[in-house]
Amino acid sequence: MLKFIEYPKCSTCKKAKKYLDNLNLAHTDRHIVEEKLSKDELLALYKKSGLPLKRFFNTSGLKYRELNLKDKLSKMSEDEQLSLLASDGMLVKRPIVESSDKVLVGFKPAEYDMLK
Repeated sequence: MLKFIEYPKCSTCKKAKKYLDNLNLAHTDRHIVEEKLSKDELLALYKKSGLPLKRFFNTSGLKYRELNLKDKLSKMSEDEQLSLLASDGMLVKRPIVESSDKVLVGFKPAEYDMLK
């Protein structure tokens, strides 16, 4: 079963969930603000995804801009970035889908099609 990490009010998350449902892919849902990801969970997702850590930041979010992370991220260590992501679910790009062998960040229908 897939793990679907979301912020339920997010329009992209709603589209992604509907897409998964239309593909008849079973998933468990996790509210990223009410049940934040731990630093260890984020590290595991990051390593499994093969993506740069920056891709896990919600760069269009208000919190990202408030903290001026555009200029600060490149000067932060991986450990510092993971701690920051774990501190506030609103900083994390969503949705995140985890299958047994992959992690998808954001919503791209073609990537979701490969989960079948």
